[in-house]
Amino acid sequence: MTWRNLPHLRRPNRKCKLRTNPMQSRRIFESSAPSATILIRLLVGWVFASEGIQKFLFPDALGVGRFTKISIPAPQFFAPFVGVVEIVCGTMLILGLLTRLASVPLLIDISVAIATPKIPMLSKAGFWATMHEARTDFCMLLGLLFLLIAGSGPFSIDQRLSQRKSSLE
Repeated sequence: MTWRNLPHLRRPNRKCKLRTNPMQSRRIFESSAPSATILIRLLVGWVFASEGIQKFLFPDALGVGRFTKISIPAPQFFAPFVGVVEIVCGTMLILGLLTRLASVPLLIDISVAIATPKIPMLSKAGFWATMHEARTDFCMLLGLLFLLIAGSGPFSIDQRLSQRKSSLE
């Protein structure tokens, strides 16, 4: 019996390259967003990165203590986890590195940040008090949606990677 007789046990062809769809990778990097997009990236990225750092600097007020107060399960795990996600993805937004991909975990993050403490506050404190408390969260949500749709803009690492890919093709 040889490998050729058993097709399902054949050794993989070492010359075979991983094939990727160039349109998918191009969509991640390319952007037709205006130059001013850097302002949105800096604003949103800075807020998330600084909030992530503060979860470690002030754990009782913004980290584990806050997560316990708003009834997030396993706060000893999720507070540092969310802090790292905010620092890493926020920094990626600032740099314009994989901006669309970095926006996704932050969209989940901000959605939980709105749903968990702000929605219950609506019935207790009323509409205007809740809107006052949630103003930054809604701005971050809209900024992230913009970056997800528009991309990183011309002053970004994504743009440089897109240009490099275009010149290689």
